[in-house]
Amino acid sequence: MKSIKYILAIVVTLIACPQLSAIEFKLNSSIVGDIVVEYENQEIWKLDVSLSTLSDMVEELTIKLTADSPAVPPQMTVRMRFPQIDMDYLWSPSNGGRNQLRPDWDATYRSQLARWMPIYTLHDGNNTNSITIAGSEAMRDVKAKIGLREEGCEIVADLTYFETPEAPIDEYVTKIRIDGRKIFWADCVAEGIGWMTREANIVPVKSPVGAFDPLYSTWYQFHQNVSDMDIERECRDAVDLGMKTLIVDDGWQTDDNNRGYAFTGDWQISGSRFPDFGSHVKRVQDMGLRYLLWYSVPYIGTKSKNFERFNGKFLRVDAEKGVLDPRFPEVREFLCSTFEEAMKRYGLGGFKLDFIDAFNVKGEDPAIKDNYAGRDIMTVPEATDALMKEVYKRLKAINPDVLIEFRQAYVGPAIRQYGNMLRADDCPGDLRGNRERIANMRLTSGETAVHADMLEWNAQESPESAARAIQSAMFGVVQYSVMLRDLPEAHKKMLTHWLNFIDNHKTTLLKSNFRPYNPEAGFPVIEASSPDERIIAVYQDNAVAKVSGDQKPTYIINSDAGKSLYVDLDYIPASLEVFDVYGNRVSGAQPSQGLNKLMVPPSGYILLN
Repeated sequence: MKSIKYILAIVVTLIACPQLSAIEFKLNSSIVGDIVVEYENQEIWKLDVSLSTLSDMVEELTIKLTADSPAVPPQMTVRMRFPQIDMDYLWSPSNGGRNQLRPDWDATYRSQLARWMPIYTLHDGNNTNSITIAGSEAMRDVKAKIGLREEGCEIVADLTYFETPEAPIDEYVTKIRIDGRKIFWADCVAEGIGWMTREANIVPVKSPVGAFDPLYSTWYQFHQNVSDMDIERECRDAVDLGMKTLIVDDGWQTDDNNRGYAFTGDWQISGSRFPDFGSHVKRVQDMGLRYLLWYSVPYIGTKSKNFERFNGKFLRVDAEKGVLDPRFPEVREFLCSTFEEAMKRYGLGGFKLDFIDAFNVKGEDPAIKDNYAGRDIMTVPEATDALMKEVYKRLKAINPDVLIEFRQAYVGPAIRQYGNMLRADDCPGDLRGNRERIANMRLTSGETAVHADMLEWNAQESPESAARAIQSAMFGVVQYSVMLRDLPEAHKKMLTHWLNFIDNHKTTLLKSNFRPYNPEAGFPVIEASSPDERIIAVYQDNAVAKVSGDQKPTYIINSDAGKSLYVDLDYIPASLEVFDVYGNRVSGAQPSQGLNKLMVPPSGYILLN
């Protein structure tokens, strides 16, 4: 039961503003001190603010704006200032993966339906939360300023609403959760996301079993230069290695290889690349792979036939492409029917739906000039939400286990209503970048399947170096985009072992208690634990794997170029075995309680029993 701590009913400060006046409401939080809510145009809009206690050191701010009739909502800012105490770093999915506390003059982040999410964790260097701020607004644009003010070393934490164009409404309610518990930082993030999901009335779709299977993507090794015979040749190796799904990326719908989008939008199969696409899909499926197809959802290329068809129904146009306006019902129907017809015609297993973060207004909203003519939904986020819900509904009616992939940065709670595979943003060859992206998404994605960015490595690399790419991605579903035909046998042997290892420990790696340590250092140690086993990966030389809690089988992976691991044991295990990168047992040892330095081959691992 929530206890109402404060209810505002008085105006504290009036501020003069050009043409409009701004009004401030102030209340006091036991966690962050004074909270100020400032908004404009109080002649039209009324504001109610309350602060509730959810539990010890967790508070909830509720803000309600009302008007007698629909009007453009006023810009509103929630301001907090508090001392920088045990707040060395800032984690946020919107922080570009830097986990850096910036000065307040360089600390602006944005979130909306298809761009990140409003959650910010200030923490120390020992994995302990200081203050986590989360907003319930999962659809509209929210601008956040979270940074350090030089004067007095205090934290500035501002959340601003309705700074970007917004259609008229007569009521708006939003909430902010403030968590000051001194607990493991990632637990505050996961609980904050759960709260955000519930408060926004979001019901995520279920990720089917197939969403957690390893897959093969055509992007990095082929880019747009794909063909039926090339793909099928690679698929034979992919199946032999244990992969279960294929994503055919950009290139299937065009003869152009310039990696642009001028020819996007007609979605006709390239006859020169795929003379008989239906037969090609069936041959791949007969090998045992699901077949997923890439689409660039919002783009209509200037050289496509459909460009003139949708003239006047774009959010914006550049020299190469237009971005469709989903507020037009005919735009939504075109996109829904395009995916629906492709799935029916070719028996596809699903889609990689790209670039939905482009559904936004930049500059003046063209709908205002048109007085919203032809648009049946007023705001772009609401129209995007309606579009993607309809897409998922219609595709699921055809295939109950349909797979739909979206990628960072459009991986917020709302996206989980119509996507069941969320992939790390592009980071080719960047082991740490992939690891950080996966860890961040695991904390914000609940039970939705989180995927790595596609892996590639040079065929001249050592098997141990190539394995580190897999090990950095193994706490997400691994996607491979390396030219399998070019791999030496030693790489294939290594790849076979790690595909089997991940499959045998899938529940622990992907669906169990997930604990990523030290985000400020790029997660040098990550742990996942199920009732039956524990898996710890160490990615940095001299980082320590701490083994505590229940005594159960524990795998510790040496995922750096060194030949040793530091392991801190709370108990003495019955046995310790050492394995190389191929999974061959190379030695055993008897460790002691406390800190141990163990000799382990690069990209090998130990098993404690």
